Amino acid sequence: MTDSAREGHFVQSLERGLAVIRAFDATHPELTLSEVARICDLTRAAARRFLLTLTDLGYVHTDGRLFRLSPRVLELGYAYLSSISLPEIAEPHLERLAAEVRESSSVSVLDGDDVVYVARVPTSRIMTVSINVGTRFPAYVTSMGRVLLAAAPSTSLDAYLARVELRGLTARTITGEAALRAELSRVRTQGYAIVDQELEEGLRSMAVPVRDRNGGVVAAVNVSVHASRTSIDALRRDLLPPLLAAASRIEADLRVTGSSPALRAV
Repeated sequence: MTDSAREGHFVQSLERGLAVIRAFDATHPELTLSEVARICDLTRAAARRFLLTLTDLGYVHTDGRLFRLSPRVLELGYAYLSSISLPEIAEPHLERLAAEVRESSSVSVLDGDDVVYVARVPTSRIMTVSINVGTRFPAYVTSMGRVLLAAAPSTSLDAYLARVELRGLTARTITGEAALRAELSRVRTQGYAIVDQELEEGLRSMAVPVRDRNGGVVAAVNVSVHASRTSIDALRRDLLPPLLAAASRIEADLRVTGSSPALRAV
C-alpha cells in the first residue's frame, strides 16, 4: 500500500516495528543492526530505535551486537489463538485422523495471501522445512490454500490473482492464472483439493473444507504424504473418506461452540 493510498489513521511507525519483528525467521534467528536495517528498508538509526524499544519491552534480546526474538513474542500470536476455538477443537480430531491414516494432518486458515497453520499433528517429517503452528505458505500452491481460495467470493479471488505472483516452486507448480482458475473450479465442484508435488518435490497433500454453522468455509484440514509411498488414486480411495469424516467432526464441534468473530473474519 502506497503512502498516498493509506488512511489518515495509519501509524507507519507501528508498521515498521512489526516489520522488524518479522525480519527474524528460521533462516535468520539472529541479526545484526545492519541486517535488520537492510531487510526492513530502514536507516540504521531507525532500525536501532526499533530494536532497542523492542528490547526494553522484552520482545528482543541482544548481546550488544546480535539481536534475536525473545519467547515473549509468543504472547502476540497467543492473543489470536486464544480468541478462537478452532485449534483447541481441531486438535483431538487431528490426532484421531493421524493415528488412523498414519500420516501428518493439519488445519489452516487464510491470512492475506497465505495459509497459516493453526493446528498440526505430525507423524513423520517429509518436507525439507519444519512445519509448526504459525507456519505460512503461499495459498495458491497448497491443498488447504486451494480449498480456501475456491470458497472465496469471486471479487476476492479476482483481487488475489491480480496481486499475487504465481511462482513455480517446483517444475509441477501451476503458474498460469487460467490453469489455476480451472483447478479452483474443479476443487469447488468436487469438494476437495489434491496438490501433487507443487509445493515441494516428493510431497502430496489433500485437503477438504471446514465449515461453520452458517455453511461458510472458515478453515481447511489436510493430510500430507510422501509421493513414493502413496499414489493419487490411493489418496482418493484410502485417505479421502477419513479426512472428510474428521472435517465433519470438527464442524460438529464448531456448531456446538459457535463460530467466533475471529473465525468469520478469516
